[in-house]
Amino acid sequence: MEISATAKYLPVSARKVRLVLEQLPGKSVDEAMTILRYLPTPHARLVAKVLRSAAANAENNFSLDATDLRVKRAYAGEGRTLKRFKAKARGRVAPILHRTSHITVVVEEA
Repeated sequence: MEISATAKYLPVSARKVRLVLEQLPGKSVDEAMTILRYLPTPHARLVAKVLRSAAANAENNFSLDATDLRVKRAYAGEGRTLKRFKAKARGRVAPILHRTSHITVVVEEA
């Protein structure tokens, strides 16, 4: 049985989050949390929050033991992009793209 958790509109680009997420599939939830705790990127904290939510969903909604769960899939999709403009020299403008992402983590019983 697959149980998932999704966090939407997180203020980080999906490309940066995918670098963190590619290390998780196949690992147990405890091992994945340990990996995320010691990653040097600040985006690992956002991913850990989603992973904890998926484990809590499995534990509370389906009465599964959190120690028996493993990460089946973890992926990030593009959210909406806020487009802003910044003034530059000689009367020109440059676009600023504030990208967002949707992170989904799917766990299953080992």
